[in-house]
Amino acid sequence: MHATHEVTNQSTPYVGVNLFRANRPLRDALHLHAPELELARLDELGAEAGSAALQAHARRANAHLPVLHTHDRHGRRIDEVEFHPSYHALLASALRHGLHGTPWSRGPGGHVERAAAFMLFTEAEPSVLCPVSMSYAAAPALRANPALHAAWGPKLAHTAYDERFIPFDQKSAVTIGMGMTEKQGGSDVRANTTRATPHGKDGWGQRYAVTGHKWFFSAPMCDAFLVLAQTASGLSCLFMPRFLPDSRLNAIAVQRLKHKLGNHANASSEVEFDHATAWLVGEEGRGIPQILAMGALTRLDCALGTAGLMRHALSLALHHTAQRHAFGRPLIAQPLMQNVLADLALESEAATALALRVAVAVDRTDHAPDEHEAVMRRLLTPVAKFWICKRGSHFAQEAMECLGGNGYVEAAGEGVMARIYREMPVNSIWEGAGNIMAIDLLRALRGADVLPALERELAPARGAHAAFDRAAGLVLHSVEQGVHEAQARILARDLALVLQAALLQRQAPAFAFDAFCASRLAATPDVFGLLPAGLDLEALVERALPEPTPQETS
Repeated sequence: MHATHEVTNQSTPYVGVNLFRANRPLRDALHLHAPELELARLDELGAEAGSAALQAHARRANAHLPVLHTHDRHGRRIDEVEFHPSYHALLASALRHGLHGTPWSRGPGGHVERAAAFMLFTEAEPSVLCPVSMSYAAAPALRANPALHAAWGPKLAHTAYDERFIPFDQKSAVTIGMGMTEKQGGSDVRANTTRATPHGKDGWGQRYAVTGHKWFFSAPMCDAFLVLAQTASGLSCLFMPRFLPDSRLNAIAVQRLKHKLGNHANASSEVEFDHATAWLVGEEGRGIPQILAMGALTRLDCALGTAGLMRHALSLALHHTAQRHAFGRPLIAQPLMQNVLADLALESEAATALALRVAVAVDRTDHAPDEHEAVMRRLLTPVAKFWICKRGSHFAQEAMECLGGNGYVEAAGEGVMARIYREMPVNSIWEGAGNIMAIDLLRALRGADVLPALERELAPARGAHAAFDRAAGLVLHSVEQGVHEAQARILARDLALVLQAALLQRQAPAFAFDAFCASRLAATPDVFGLLPAGLDLEALVERALPEPTPQETS
């Protein structure tokens, strides 16, 4: 058989890159917020996350979907999900780098380092971080039951992943999931019908028998779950392990796995509880405040994860356009393409800055009382979750367009850009969609200390750009006067933009801050690639480049 043509003018695979060293905006953000942070672990993770080996695991884990086995061959109920070995390899890497419960056992800076690592790991788009994120959020919640915390806490911080489906006390490390939403309620968890009745006491405290269901029960192979159920005192938070202390399987029946748009490597399920055994965490009837605290941490991870996916989509677009030629020169040198790439670079850096700022607030409030950071943590979480995740899908579509038809091709998982595009919506939906975040923002604004905290946060950038001063003034006025619920999304967007601008003024070059103000504050954000004339597009692209262009190395 004769070859019909030679393949030319195609970009090479984007592998073998240290993603941390390639990400100048992330390094600059860390230098601003945590200048004393030791970067060796992030550098190691950057090399691993950008390696061909981890990308291969990500492809295989997404291509070979989880399989549910409800019974063994003898007819016994087992409710076990089987994963491809690459899924376990990815989880082992995530735990080895301390992305689950480890930061709660480290000193100051631990949450900031973990946030940066979470973004780097997400760039590989492995779809396995759901159990990792839930374990991170659940770890501090267990403190409300000292006996459970003493037994499970150390294993939540352990970095040696153990894939075996066995009782927790026989494992080196464990993961914890959450079961909140039900068919009839969704985000309205007060409508939950799952009931828990007292069933004695033991060394782990008050025990309950739980009967009901959960409509979304992500990562059902976690070793335990924090679930919401109605008790005599109202909605309560309960700890439900997969195995009981006597090594018997708990009465958690996995009904089916969800067939989702993306997030394929992760098993999301529907479950039924038939007098499943669980233990009370915290006070009976106080489940809502507990779940809100955990939800704030998983919402942080939604913002971090989206920022990581944005960065990788941008890197793929830059890598491709630097090598692909059209109309006599590289795509990256074409004026319209340069405008699009520069605009995407601005968005990516702003997302990284805002997401990391939330993690900084978590870190500073975890180790010592800090009134300003406590307000910012409460305020920034819904703002970052709303805006960054809303922009994610649009960002991925535009980055995909930079690759043309090649970006749209799955190729059995080799098409990383297609995986990123399918993954983006989950971060916007999971842990509360846009309306929930906007309403949560309105709740956060009720505190009398919010306006002074915002003024302090924005103060360093005042006077640096006229558009920023106008936008900041309008936002502060809206915060002071309040807005109708129907306008809450507008306020969430405007708050995100002025906060991102203020962060860029502190951590990015002046040309980036000026471009952000001109394109986001002086004009309403629309489609990408509308940067006005007079901005330094080449400098914006250069700042974002993950590696030298071919012209620079020739």
